[in-house]
Amino acid sequence: MFKRTKVRQLLETTHYNREVTVKGWVRTFRNNQFIAINDGSTISNIQAVIDFTNTDEALLKRITTGACVSVTGNLIESVGKGQQVEIKVTGLEIIGDSDAEKFPLQPKKHSLEFLREIAHLRFRTNTFNAVFKIRHALAFAVHQFFNDKGFVYLHTPIITSSDAEGAGEMFRVSTFDPDHVPRNEDGSVNYKEDFFGKATNLTVSGQLEGELAAMAFGEVYTFGPTFRAENSNTTRHLAEFWMIEPEMAFFDLDDNMDLAEELLKYVIKYAIENCFEELEFLKTRLSEEEKLKPQTERSELDLLAKLNFCLDNDFERLTYTEAIQILKNSKPNQKKQFKYPIDTWGADLQSEHERFLVEKYFKKPVILTNYPSEIKAFYMRQNEPDEQGRKTVRAMDILFPGIGEIVGGSQREERLDKLEQRMAEMEIPLQEMSWYLDTRRFGTAPHAGFGLGFERLVLFVTGMTNIRDVIPFPRTPKNAEF
Repeated sequence: MFKRTKVRQLLETTHYNREVTVKGWVRTFRNNQFIAINDGSTISNIQAVIDFTNTDEALLKRITTGACVSVTGNLIESVGKGQQVEIKVTGLEIIGDSDAEKFPLQPKKHSLEFLREIAHLRFRTNTFNAVFKIRHALAFAVHQFFNDKGFVYLHTPIITSSDAEGAGEMFRVSTFDPDHVPRNEDGSVNYKEDFFGKATNLTVSGQLEGELAAMAFGEVYTFGPTFRAENSNTTRHLAEFWMIEPEMAFFDLDDNMDLAEELLKYVIKYAIENCFEELEFLKTRLSEEEKLKPQTERSELDLLAKLNFCLDNDFERLTYTEAIQILKNSKPNQKKQFKYPIDTWGADLQSEHERFLVEKYFKKPVILTNYPSEIKAFYMRQNEPDEQGRKTVRAMDILFPGIGEIVGGSQREERLDKLEQRMAEMEIPLQEMSWYLDTRRFGTAPHAGFGLGFERLVLFVTGMTNIRDVIPFPRTPKNAEF
């Protein structure tokens, strides 16, 4: 039994005329002799050539698309077009049969919608081989970036009793029998009889717990799943997604923006350097899709050019107030082309506004700062009111082309009196959040942090257009398959 060699290694070798063994899945079987085999180590297949005249016919019939095979043979330079090497088969074993008539992934182009329905098999396509290799590379780069900077990786709880965003769109966690929920005399749920003795949810963010650790370690980050019970059936929303959330003591808003921009550029550069084959494939795929669009809707840059453009340009930084002025005076707003017109200061910016600023006005990534306090979370540091008496907070959002908001963060409110006042205004119970307020009572310090939606990052780097195609098994309204 020869040791298995990965397809990627063989396609890169110049060491010919040696016996090798490859194990993988059949992509195609042509003319009863050319087997295209893929083992997942690369997008590319290796061709194995079998002598069908001296091979049992029953065995040949089992070489079908999707079947798992082990092939042993002599690795030679290919005389045909399309590949540098091929294997002249001396031995073939069918490890796992695949019924050709029932296997959903036939050797033809399938729509992404169809592939979502068979997400358990879509990994075997070139598109998703590329997407999830890039996802892996980006995740590795995130950890490497923070590790090299001396950050502590913190595992924050997935089950929590707090709502970091105050939005209330959370999944409940309970061991109650839904048909027999214990009630108090007033009809409310008696959570004292539940597993945790109180109402608990799946986390929407690890930020609050991250802040606690930052006040001891200085710099920490979380990277884990978060959950939002938001009934948004769009190409940009998921109910379960991954967040990267660093928290840094002694950071102000400028430090926060600098770190976020540095992180984004680092991980994009890492993907370009380590996933060039995958990005080239996705670039070609995206270019073919672009040809089907009207000229006015086509992107000015191909995928790799877009990624390099983000690396080569400093992100544009401006305040929310400056952005509102630009949007109010913009042609789409004046011609009433925005679905949500911008009339007054204080409006919550929508994706169409964010993309206009990035793609049409500045034509590069944008960082917006100092948002109205009314549309932001309780923990953001409050600025002094401006000349018009308008209240803002030291928030920052990073907007990317094709995506809109990819990062949201702020300098945190470290002043106990200001934080308690804001929480009271937003009717957040102080007693239940006493543990959080302790960091302001005992040795408070300026600190800041942000959240980077990992799937939106993968969406941007891969050029995919639906967020359900950059996470292995998407969780969306009315959909929790696999």
